[in-house]
Amino acid sequence: MTLYKTDKVRFISGLIIIIIIYSWYFLYFVENKQTANIPRKIRHIITLLITITVYFVGTYHLGKLKDTWMATIWHIVHISGLFIITSIGLFDWFIGGSLMLSRFAKTIQEILISPVLYVAMGLLNRSLKKES
Repeated sequence: MTLYKTDKVRFISGLIIIIIIYSWYFLYFVENKQTANIPRKIRHIITLLITITVYFVGTYHLGKLKDTWMATIWHIVHISGLFIITSIGLFDWFIGGSLMLSRFAKTIQEILISPVLYVAMGLLNRSLKKES
């Protein structure tokens, strides 16, 4: 058994939107040398907003699927990750962070916005449906 046809369309459309957001973020924000002029706090806010946008896209598209456990895992992973990167960001803003903490937060943020997490959930769902 695989995903129903409407589930496949919804899942693939969510994947395409996440790929577009991820690509735009890295091409026009992370890799663009002109964004170096943007103040650090504004870059943090933009990064957080991109992460929240990907979270809502995944929530919308996974929440409409028949397998509600996928949406639950999505929420747990993203809310935990958002809590961690927000805590590190606030620590950096008010106390002064380290380069190691910044890199750790960037790694978590990249995991959260990467389409790989979304695809992994779809593959896990497909694998579990074949077994049952």
